[in-house]
Amino acid sequence: MLKGDKILLRALEPTDIDLLYQWENDEEVWVLSNTITPFSKFVLEQYIINSSQDIFTNKQLRLMIDKIVKGKQITIGSIDLFDFDPMNKRAGIGILITKEERRNGFASIALKQLIQYCFEVLQLHQLYCNISLDNEASLKLFRKFNFEIVGLKKDWIKAKENWIDEYFLQLIKT
Repeated sequence: MLKGDKILLRALEPTDIDLLYQWENDEEVWVLSNTITPFSKFVLEQYIINSSQDIFTNKQLRLMIDKIVKGKQITIGSIDLFDFDPMNKRAGIGILITKEERRNGFASIALKQLIQYCFEVLQLHQLYCNISLDNEASLKLFRKFNFEIVGLKKDWIKAKENWIDEYFLQLIKT
């Protein structure tokens, strides 16, 4: 558990199944997560069960983002490490904040905590993310933490009838 003043990053729990089911089946975010089919609760339950294995086994880690209000925890999103590569000491980052909680600074706090965890605990050398050209809020968030745009993937994401370019951003530990 990674605890700050306003949020807590915690492991998945079986009680998170309904939230995951809602988020993973939201067609609005499918384009961002490269999802093309709905997830069943059974598949998500298996994912939660297997998430108890460490990042070195699964090559990924999902942490739930809980805001702390008057001592109570309310889940408002998740932050993921994916494509974990211990040999090359790198991983990708993805983040989801519920619509109601966006633009309240929680993504920034979560990202700061995760970067610190990755560099200090996991001893990673670099982190990266992929952000569509039109996602100005995410670009601003990651650039705030010194992620650099190192590439542009043209026509990378198919969104209905359009193609969207995607930036590749990278943060190298100095």
